Amino acid sequence: MSIGTPPERDSPGAPVIRDSLRVSVEIPTLLLILADYVGWLAITFAYTRWPLAIVAPITVILITLHSSLQHEIVHGHPTRRERLNRLFAMVPLSLWLPYDRYHHTHRAHHVNTRLTDPLDDPESYYWRPEDLVRLNPLSRFLHEVQQTLSGRIVLGSFWRIGMFLRDEAQGLLHTEKRPLIRNEQNVRRVWLEHLLWCVPVILWLKLVCAMPLWIYFLAMVVPANGLLLIRAFAEHRWSPGVRERIGLVEDSWILGPLFLFNNLHSLHHAEPGIPWYQYNARYRLLRERLIIENGGLVYSTYFEVARRYLFRRHDVLPHPMGRVPASPPPKVPSAA
Repeated sequence: MSIGTPPERDSPGAPVIRDSLRVSVEIPTLLLILADYVGWLAITFAYTRWPLAIVAPITVILITLHSSLQHEIVHGHPTRRERLNRLFAMVPLSLWLPYDRYHHTHRAHHVNTRLTDPLDDPESYYWRPEDLVRLNPLSRFLHEVQQTLSGRIVLGSFWRIGMFLRDEAQGLLHTEKRPLIRNEQNVRRVWLEHLLWCVPVILWLKLVCAMPLWIYFLAMVVPANGLLLIRAFAEHRWSPGVRERIGLVEDSWILGPLFLFNNLHSLHHAEPGIPWYQYNARYRLLRERLIIENGGLVYSTYFEVARRYLFRRHDVLPHPMGRVPASPPPKVPSAA
């Protein structure tokens, strides 16, 4: 089940991997999914046997990898059967994010012509100027802090979870108060199913592993969310050209594998159907073209991102155009 899934769209002329070129079953992805779940079960089971200083970091990595795998599954991996793929993603190791809600919002994000729009792009951190002036000084300050990498990781790790749950609660009670994301007709059913999937995760942690949920949340879930925010921090920036809004982080051999090479983000938006294990070879083939298309929005590593933006703003809060301008209608060729 997916909620109002919009098609993935790209600008004309973008290189795209067609479904006909994809294998029916991606064995590397299936094996990685299995390894991630088995690893999570094993390391959480070791909670009372190993020090938290060992259990927590490994669990953080496995939850982060699980989120990266969910991202792969959103884009149609590892099989051609969407219902089967969905089953691989439904176990909520992070507890707070229903897979179907992520599926819907992330596919909306992939309408590339609307990237960075404060309303149409669910993953945009920009604001319309008229909405920004309504914020009280404290809220404005907290949003400004998250324009730095340190603020995004430390404050944003809690903020993203809290604001998402607040907005979802409002949507469950008053659907008309959620104008930012369209087609949310099944939100209550999605949350009910998500909560049912949370039950075995919680029972495993509490009854089998004897792990307090607050430790799991604070020491594992929140830091995993912080790792994901490192990846997302410099992915997008407003520019009049659609491709110029999508960044690249090269040579990331520490966090890149954990993100399943989604650090090569321009490639991902150009060819969202590529499986993670083909990214690097495909990037080497298209590197020059992608860098020309994105206007040179390239970082050598995440260490460079940290050096430049750990305590300095990456961008401004108000969208420079207020909203992303509507795309002009396609030209109709005149009759000869």
